[in-house]
Amino acid sequence: MSQYYEHYRKSSIGLALIDSLDELIQSGHINPQLAMRVLAQFDMSIAEAFGSSRVRNRVNFKAHLDNYRSLDDVWTFVLSNPTFRFEHDSVTAEKVKIVACKARVPGET
Repeated sequence: MSQYYEHYRKSSIGLALIDSLDELIQSGHINPQLAMRVLAQFDMSIAEAFGSSRVRNRVNFKAHLDNYRSLDDVWTFVLSNPTFRFEHDSVTAEKVKIVACKARVPGET
């Protein structure tokens, strides 16, 4: 089992990577084992990028909490009518799902 969370694979960049890898497998340019190694590297790289000091943006938000749950240190929050305030901008939505997890250090369980 990977030591990194795989939920970033459901992001737009993760889905694009999966689609590209599927096309490469179907065309015979790579084998499935290499595609799995690429996805594992993606999981590691994105976790390191978000865990580093390079990400400095902050956001404040206000919303109605519809429901929340926790399973294996992964929290899921479903928000209604959130308003997100960034430094120079504000964004609203009808519903938002936030998945939060403990940052893992390589080798840590």
